Amino acid sequence: MKFKIDENLPVEIAELLWTVGYDAMTVIEQELRGGDDAFISATCLREGRILVTLDLDFADVRAYPPQQFPGFMVLRVRRQDKRHLIAVFQRAIPLIEQEPVEHRLWIIEESRVRIRGEEEG
Repeated sequence: MKFKIDENLPVEIAELLWTVGYDAMTVIEQELRGGDDAFISATCLREGRILVTLDLDFADVRAYPPQQFPGFMVLRVRRQDKRHLIAVFQRAIPLIEQEPVEHRLWIIEESRVRIRGEEEG
């Protein structure tokens, strides 16, 4: 699986994914910083990358139907300090092997991960 880490997340999120064998690129390393949501989502679609982001706009299945995109992982957390974001995402990594990510919307919270499937659109 291939992932794109949004500019609103620490680069360490990509490093966590690399460590477990996934292809992860950041918006920053691809020089896409400042791109609007439509541009970022179109880039992810073209590249076949699942977007990992803090941007709650991507949790709107009417605007971004998961079945039409490679997938979205949206962190919905109470705190956005670097250490907390890394810890929350790290707890979700084992689920990637157990649950489908492609064409799904994952809402990653401190205490749970909610997954909307492609059939729910």
